Amino acid sequence: MSSVDFSWLIGGPQGSGVESGANIFSRVCAELGYQVFGKREFYSNIKGDHSYFTVRISDQPIHSNVNGVTLMTSYDAETIFRHYGEVISGGGIIYDSDLNKVTTDSVQPLDHYFKERLQYELESKNKPFTIDGVLEIAKEKGVTLYPVSFKSILAGLAEETENPRLRGMVRMFNVIGVSLALGLIKMPPDSLLKSIDSIFSKKPQIAEINKQAANYSYNYVSSKFTDFSFTLPGTEKQPDTILVQGHQGTSIGKMVSGCRFQSYYPITPASDESVFLESNEILEIQNDRPGSTIVIQTEDEISAMGMMIGSALTGTRSSTSTSGPGFALMTESIGWAGINEVPIVLTLYQRSGPSTGLPTRHGQDDLLFAVTGSFGDFPKIVYASGDIEESFYDTGRCFNYADVYQVPVIHMMDKFLSSSVVTCKRFNPQKITINRGKLLDKVEGEYKRFAFTEDGISPRSKLGLDNGIFWNTGDERDEYGHISEDPQIRIKMMDKRMSRLDLILKQVPEDEQLVSYGIHDYTIISWGSTKGPILDALEMLKKEGIDIGFVQVKLLHPFPAEKIKSLLEKVKTIIDIEANHSGQFGKIFKQNVTREIDYFILKYTGRGMTSTEIYDTLKKIVENKANKREVLEHGS
Repeated sequence: MSSVDFSWLIGGPQGSGVESGANIFSRVCAELGYQVFGKREFYSNIKGDHSYFTVRISDQPIHSNVNGVTLMTSYDAETIFRHYGEVISGGGIIYDSDLNKVTTDSVQPLDHYFKERLQYELESKNKPFTIDGVLEIAKEKGVTLYPVSFKSILAGLAEETENPRLRGMVRMFNVIGVSLALGLIKMPPDSLLKSIDSIFSKKPQIAEINKQAANYSYNYVSSKFTDFSFTLPGTEKQPDTILVQGHQGTSIGKMVSGCRFQSYYPITPASDESVFLESNEILEIQNDRPGSTIVIQTEDEISAMGMMIGSALTGTRSSTSTSGPGFALMTESIGWAGINEVPIVLTLYQRSGPSTGLPTRHGQDDLLFAVTGSFGDFPKIVYASGDIEESFYDTGRCFNYADVYQVPVIHMMDKFLSSSVVTCKRFNPQKITINRGKLLDKVEGEYKRFAFTEDGISPRSKLGLDNGIFWNTGDERDEYGHISEDPQIRIKMMDKRMSRLDLILKQVPEDEQLVSYGIHDYTIISWGSTKGPILDALEMLKKEGIDIGFVQVKLLHPFPAEKIKSLLEKVKTIIDIEANHSGQFGKIFKQNVTREIDYFILKYTGRGMTSTEIYDTLKKIVENKANKREVLEHGS
């Protein structure tokens, strides 16, 4: 029996409910037992420009999107123009039939560069510069067209429900589009209605109207079109499976880990995490870790850092969340936390730079900045999660690392992860332990906050603790915290702090530093969100008898060089895969392991990698047809 592998794309103007529609579709698929991987792409404006969401579903584990789309639902012209070429032969396009004669020049959001490429394509195939023109190309490729008048559906619904106001509710196009798709592939309608109830649980009247629209659209398409070759009636649901959005892994991880203060300044794509925490501020986690997380929106990132550090000095587990430009403003304060040995966790949701760059797009552009972005030497940890499930457990680790080693911890996430919706194993809070390190409950005798100790880590008092008075300053200091410029004290303090990097490498378990998915003659090294598409690409290659190894490095600073050297000792060809221009991880690898990278697979379009393009490029490498530096380009 062949496995299910189906991709659905919905598109429309930003602000038109594309994300809500995709979430309904994803919930239905998850409810019916399918594995889900969905990813949202959108422009950096509030409303109007193009937004689209691709949802891949399977009855087997999946971790990424693929290049092709099986079914596309579009209720605007731009989605058709931008994505018609992605629909595979045998696939289908549901579209608004009222758009047939729309021309490329009349769609204002189409930028000049894309329009020029599109018109060249149409002209080369002797097609008109219209929706009809691109749909003719799709049809010739073997795509089946399903024209539907969205306005006629609203009119029919208004008549059936005796609610004339529904005629003008174009904001319901997203629910209509989802329902048309689910009806075409014959998914049971009960799950659709249940999903709508869940999405609009706090707005019962809106839920009811949307359910009416869903029912009408589902029945309409089911009776009108019966020739689509893909049907998805459901499969056996795996136990303990949940559907989660990207930012929820770290958000829930922070709650369970005992984080009780988060400050932030709004920035894409990091803000979603803080907004989720705000919406769940009053929450009892467990009997052994009660309390709620205070979330403060500050006037800028500098204030966010100052408030977080101040909170941490009281003994409270504290964090912030930001993206590249905000992180740039935080670096001075990170150094202050470093010299004062303050345990903090900073979740860094990377996006494409430099400067504002591509503010709503993906990139792994900040690795070198996170590792080296400071003045002066001080110990810190840079740690990267590979997927949403990992990010939950990694968040707990990051807080423990911060407390035990009394260092700033930078937890690397990115836009690929934050914009994903996935099915995964239900998070298990019991697997997150809390280790506060040398945090004191009481102080007896003389207290030295920065005392020289055998392991280089000093017992830590907190504000308000009897006899635990200490001094903080941005200057070098003695054991009490008083400013000192004595050269011998300077040497001892620097050695004390920096010795923690070796201690971290020695004490952090190897499976928390890196994960090996097999070692072969050809072996990939990578980090962060490339994990998912790499694993799926390797599975595709394995079915063809091609084995390629993969080492996912999670602890990026301090770098586990000796462990990696040992793993890769007999590897003939090393392939670095990451989402930035210069191969930043490859540079760190070469510096620490003193070995050259044989091939780079890089992507810096602002779009996430697909397993298809990694598979294609790895095959080129194995067949000795690849350049040393391969740049991936898929994505609209």
